[in-house]
Amino acid sequence: MVMDYPRESDQGDELQGAKVLIGKAGPAGPVGRLPHMRVHVLLLLLLQCFLASLAYGAKSHPRVQVADPYIELHTGPGRGYPIFFVVDRGDWVEILKRRTDSWFKVRTGSGKEGWVRRNQMEQTLTVAGEAIHFVDPGSGDFAERRWEAGAMGGRFKGNDVMTVYGGFAFTPNLSAEVAVSKIFGDFSDADMATVSIVAQPFPTWRVSPFFSLGTGVIHTDPKTTLVQEDDRTDQVGNAGIGIRAYLLRRFVFRAQYKHYVIFQSKDENQEINEWKAGFTVFF
Repeated sequence: MVMDYPRESDQGDELQGAKVLIGKAGPAGPVGRLPHMRVHVLLLLLLQCFLASLAYGAKSHPRVQVADPYIELHTGPGRGYPIFFVVDRGDWVEILKRRTDSWFKVRTGSGKEGWVRRNQMEQTLTVAGEAIHFVDPGSGDFAERRWEAGAMGGRFKGNDVMTVYGGFAFTPNLSAEVAVSKIFGDFSDADMATVSIVAQPFPTWRVSPFFSLGTGVIHTDPKTTLVQEDDRTDQVGNAGIGIRAYLLRRFVFRAQYKHYVIFQSKDENQEINEWKAGFTVFF
């Protein structure tokens, strides 16, 4: 992605100042890659979150006993999925996860896993012999999510940017995200796609910080008429920091800052700051 001005021609300076891509060029020559210290700190945070994930993988799941004559196991979280197994009264099941507020994934003593409707799960008993009660999703459920999706808007070096993204959580501390952004400049537009690893050291906090490292590509489409410029596709790297703030049910507010390095083919790498905020829904 080129972000400079055309050079003056021998015919005069009428083309001077015709901006062909987003932003204003920095000093001549390479600006370097991400500072080593910043990368090392983020890598350390990712390592800490990975170690925390090992403990998470060993955690136990709550067990409940079937009190009704039976409960039905579906192949998926919805009425359209067929029933493939029935658990009889008195048998125990483990609750593995919750989906869309109305379905629970369980595992039987024989190892069969399936999805049970909420109204049937509410007729089961705890280990203490009490009727189980399920509350609506809260801030703690975000730590147990597997999928999330959201949209954000902000500024990419003084230009408007809109982003949609999806994420998958390997553990409460560590997730992967894929994002697609559209950047709207006065003299060019750009499309960017990135993949990032996101570390969240304190996933159970209602307002929780997170850190990210990622890479991707950016494609720039100049809108100039005075000077003919070709479209460009360049690789980008980024490091970021942000916060997630739980709002209600399955909705989260998200704000973040990212520092990008665009590795241009001219060996004149460029650094760009981005600020964005938006909303996330998790499953």
